[in-house]
Amino acid sequence: MNYFLHVLYGILISYFAMIAPGMLNMTALKVRLEIGKLESVKFAIGASVIIFIQAGIALFFADYFVKNPSVIELLKTAGVFVFFALAVFFFMLSRRKINPKTTSGKGNYLIRGAILSGLNMLSIPFYLAFSIFLAEKQRIIIEQPYIVLYIFGVFVGAMLLFYTYIYFAEKIAKKVSFIARNINLILSGLFIVLGIITLTRLLQ
Repeated sequence: MNYFLHVLYGILISYFAMIAPGMLNMTALKVRLEIGKLESVKFAIGASVIIFIQAGIALFFADYFVKNPSVIELLKTAGVFVFFALAVFFFMLSRRKINPKTTSGKGNYLIRGAILSGLNMLSIPFYLAFSIFLAEKQRIIIEQPYIVLYIFGVFVGAMLLFYTYIYFAEKIAKKVSFIARNINLILSGLFIVLGIITLTRLLQ
């Protein structure tokens, strides 16, 4: 039963951590709307694998990160630059007029999902902080085999969340056409918000 609870905690934390519109789930939605379901699923798998690895790094090296908080600060600093750069990138895309008939489906979206997920420098600090909190509350155990079960749950939760966005993408496009028309601008705004939040936390 304890094994199952570690998987369940991983699923719940991963799912609800990303349930609000964010850079990864909104990009998965964008790929679904503009390219297709198969490519969006590939994107989700790539992103989820990296989230799995990031959660694994957070737990496997929990003691090191706790003793060396400067590493976490470095990750957050890098995150600020990445978020603002991506905000500019998607803003420039939003200014381009895209002809649906000529939209290209070329490219490895599995790799794209992995790269974009890897650029999220806040993922490791998030899973580290949340996992230590749960460990202190005696909800999870940060040792094997519980770590593997927990981060497997994180992977499953991420995939479920992405598929939720992918599955409802067409309904969103039909009922909320603003999102479909302005997806790049929305992503740009999200990256700006993430950059400002990260910068604010660094300056505190």
